[in-house]
Amino acid sequence: MRDLSGGPRVLLRRLRELMAEPLEPQDRLDRIVRQIAGNMVAEVCSVYVLRADGVLELYATEGLNREAVHLAQLKMGQGLVGTIAASAQPLNLSDAQSHPAFRYLPETGEEIYHSFLGVPILRTGRSLGVLVVQNKASRNYREEELEALETTAMVLAEMIATGELKKITKPGLELDLTRSVTVDGDTYNDGIGLGYVVLHEPRIVVTNLLNEDAEKEIRRLAEAMGSLRISIDDMLSRRDVSMEGEHREVLETYRMFAHDQGWVRKLEEAIRNGLTAEAAVEKVQSDTKARMMRLTDPYLRERMHDFEDLANRLLRQLTGYTGRTTAEGFPNDAVVLARAMGAAELLDYPRANVRGLVLEEGAVTSHVVIVARAMGIPVIGQAAGVVALAENGDAVIIDADEGHVHLRPMADHRRSYEEKVRFRARRQEQFRALRAVEPVTKDGQRIALMMNAGLLVDLPQLSESGAEGIGLFRTELQFMIASTMPKADEQEQFYRNVIKQAAGRPVTFRTLDIGGDKVVPYFRGHEEENPALGWRAIRLSLDRPGLLRTQLRALLKASADTELKLMVPMVTEVSELKIVRELLQKEVQHLSRFGHGLPRKLQFGAMLEVPALLWQLDELMEAVDFVSVGSNDLFQFSMAVDRGNARVSDRFDPLGKPFLRILRDIVRGADRNKTPVTLCGELASKPISAMALLGIGFRSISMSPASIGPVKAMLLGLDVGVLTKAMDEVLDDIHAMMPMREVLARFAESHNIPL
Repeated sequence: MRDLSGGPRVLLRRLRELMAEPLEPQDRLDRIVRQIAGNMVAEVCSVYVLRADGVLELYATEGLNREAVHLAQLKMGQGLVGTIAASAQPLNLSDAQSHPAFRYLPETGEEIYHSFLGVPILRTGRSLGVLVVQNKASRNYREEELEALETTAMVLAEMIATGELKKITKPGLELDLTRSVTVDGDTYNDGIGLGYVVLHEPRIVVTNLLNEDAEKEIRRLAEAMGSLRISIDDMLSRRDVSMEGEHREVLETYRMFAHDQGWVRKLEEAIRNGLTAEAAVEKVQSDTKARMMRLTDPYLRERMHDFEDLANRLLRQLTGYTGRTTAEGFPNDAVVLARAMGAAELLDYPRANVRGLVLEEGAVTSHVVIVARAMGIPVIGQAAGVVALAENGDAVIIDADEGHVHLRPMADHRRSYEEKVRFRARRQEQFRALRAVEPVTKDGQRIALMMNAGLLVDLPQLSESGAEGIGLFRTELQFMIASTMPKADEQEQFYRNVIKQAAGRPVTFRTLDIGGDKVVPYFRGHEEENPALGWRAIRLSLDRPGLLRTQLRALLKASADTELKLMVPMVTEVSELKIVRELLQKEVQHLSRFGHGLPRKLQFGAMLEVPALLWQLDELMEAVDFVSVGSNDLFQFSMAVDRGNARVSDRFDPLGKPFLRILRDIVRGADRNKTPVTLCGELASKPISAMALLGIGFRSISMSPASIGPVKAMLLGLDVGVLTKAMDEVLDDIHAMMPMREVLARFAESHNIPL
């Protein structure tokens, strides 16, 4: 065999010329395999492409029986070719027929060949096919020959990814890159959305694969790597990055990877073998990902994500990429896919066009999920690997009711979901028809149906949903989406806009609930082992009274000549409320002294979400004008259940006896003290749980806007008196074994109540 020094570069130069010629796909493939065989002095060169049905089909060959093209097939994992595709690893064999995975295909006539070198055709770590060279003589192929073949495989991957091979694919068959894939995740906000993929951080599509000056490309790589290292050092030195904790550990891992000389050597080697700097990054990234995807250790798999993110950052440095999809280029039906993203970033997208959000990370309580829920966008989280499987513009269905993401769905599958969406739309029309109907139960009980909000984009849903008002306005969302602390006048204008758009309907503002797991980027927090139980909400506000007084003053000024309803979150002791009321009174006096307008009526309330208040009910009711139950936190604190932990969050039912008894005691305490009580957690958003709340005595509940219609439809046919009697019997019977959820479902079925 002749010396191949410079051979790979000659091969790549000729491939570049081939790719530029206006050729039909089959002709281009045939010429590519001839070029490879001639350059490597191989008697055989073959290309196998992976189909959507898991079969590797021979698409081109030089040296084997040409009649076998598009006929010879191997399943994934079958034979040497199938083994390479399944493992995403090359095979270099001096005697292929002695390998245990060898499988003879008589139609190809390959029995006379002994030497075998095969490499996977990879894209983002996924096998799209296999490229093979063979010789009659027994020999091991050299490292530079392996590198040349791997580099050539990138050219073939680009042909497959751009859809060039569709023309020569048998009718009725699809290639693997376009196959339908379902990824499971956790439901963070239910709903169904059909549309097209928008990658939040789009992968850089490297089209310029082959270089003309290796030394120039190495210099480009060194400059980009230097800029990348500086950017990571800058992030680590920023004040808002704590000196310890998970976030810093991730950045330290980035710095370790960025300074890894082994990675740099691999990149430089790929460049010297003929690739551009960005193509070298893509090749090493894909090779590394293919190896690491087989790891089972969760820590190492997480490091794979870190490495992939770092490689993408380097690609952006090399290509000068700075932005994302513009509004002009944004599809009308977009489903945004992201590994992770911030709340403000979601708001950068045109709201009317977003049909769903899919996250690889995050939790149900993360900021972006809270904002997406407020915007009525279906959300699925913990959808592992979904970003790598998708391409911008892929058709996608997000089924956030069941927790499924369907990429490139089959036509029948899409039609069935389109019918589901139409059915939902018809139901929504029915619910919209109820907007003007008074929410009065069958036995004459009037129920106040309020909605939860936190952004100005929520306000139009007041009229659309038929809600009576806003039972919970989360003021912290304004702080979470801002890059700097909102100034006093900005807060005042924001609250004034909310009140104006509410158009006379009542709005209950919750004071800031930041801290803990809601640390805003410009507010220096502290690492806490249990952030939900830590320095947050009223605890933080009382320690930073200037922050609270600024907000109180802005709310008072914005509410001049209207009614202001204000409630305090995360109250643990009634004494905390007395301090806040004193601060509020000082602000009233201050504004009055300087001639500012004041609310014509001021109501002061508390969130009941800490179990300690259950033993201070009478003192609490005496200290406030109203109480609002935060069922999310009250449930997790009462049951010792982290609602963001999938292993335990489904273990205990908020409609179980213990929690319903707690809620009933709260209602009885409010009745005893003649104090209005409402509930504003997720529990009110489902018809069956809303029915339970009415049965134990709630007459005011606040929920997501989309839930108003279904809950109203339920209560119009409900006899609350009969339900209360049935529920009390079961709740008071310590020997009753039937789960309360089943009791409620049977009651609804027997009384023809729609759930």
